[in-house]
Amino acid sequence: MSNVSLEYISQAKAILDRIESTQLDNIDRAAEICAQTIAGEGLVHLFGTGHSRIFVEEMFPRHGSFPGFHPIVELSLTYHNLVVGSNGQRQAMFLEHVEGFGQVILRNFVFSRPDCFLLFSNSGINEVVVDVALEAKRLYMPVIAVVSIEHCSASPAVHSSRKKLIDIADIVIDNCTPAGDALVRVPNLADPVGPGSTIGAAAVTNALKCRIAERLTELGKPPIVLTSSYFIGSEASRQRFDDCYDDYRARVQKVYGCR
Repeated sequence: MSNVSLEYISQAKAILDRIESTQLDNIDRAAEICAQTIAGEGLVHLFGTGHSRIFVEEMFPRHGSFPGFHPIVELSLTYHNLVVGSNGQRQAMFLEHVEGFGQVILRNFVFSRPDCFLLFSNSGINEVVVDVALEAKRLYMPVIAVVSIEHCSASPAVHSSRKKLIDIADIVIDNCTPAGDALVRVPNLADPVGPGSTIGAAAVTNALKCRIAERLTELGKPPIVLTSSYFIGSEASRQRFDDCYDDYRARVQKVYGCR
C-alpha cells in the first residue's frame, strides 16, 4: 500500500534541503538590506497576492517577530474564505491580472529612504506583483523576491513589460518548489496534490527573519520581539506586545504621511 502522506513529507524535506544547500547566501544578502533598512528607521514593505499573503503575515506580526516590517495586504486580492459569491476567489484571481492595479495600491503610501520591498509570489509573473516590483524600483527601493525560480522560469511573461519578478528583483530567493507546486501523485488520480510552496516560502521567511534579528543585534539595535508568555510570563508578554505595537505604530506613521 502506498503512503502518499509520507511522500508529501519526503518531498517537503527535499525542499528544505534544497533551500539549505542553495539559498543561504541570498538569504544573508537580503537580511543585510533589511537590517540596514530597519536600523536606519526605514521600513521593509511586504507584499503578496493570493496565498502569498500567508508569508506577509508570517513575517509580521506573530510570535517571534518584531517591528520594522510594513505588511501591505489588499483584501480584494487575498480574501479567500468565501470562495464564491461576493468577494469570491474568481474576483481575486481576475484582479491579480489587472495591470496598473499595483501602482494604484502603492499610491496610498509614502515611501522614503532607506525603505526596501520584500515580495512573495510563487509564480512571479502575475501583473499586480510585477506592477509593485516595477513601481518599487522606480521609487529607488531595493527589491527582494521570494519565488519558485523553476516555476517562474518555465512560465511565460504576461505583463506588458515582458518582465517577470526574477527579472526585476535585486535579490531573488528561491523557495525551491518544483514547477507546478503540487508535489504528490496519487494512484489513479490524474492530477498531483499537496502544494509545496507554503513549506518553502515559510522556511525562507523565518530563516530571513532570524538573520535580520541577528544583524540588528550585532548593529546594537536589538529588535522588540513579540514574545510568548511561555518565555517571559503573562504580564511581561502583555507589556511586550504593547511595546512592540507602539513601536510599530511610530514606525509606520511616515507611510501615511503623518510625519
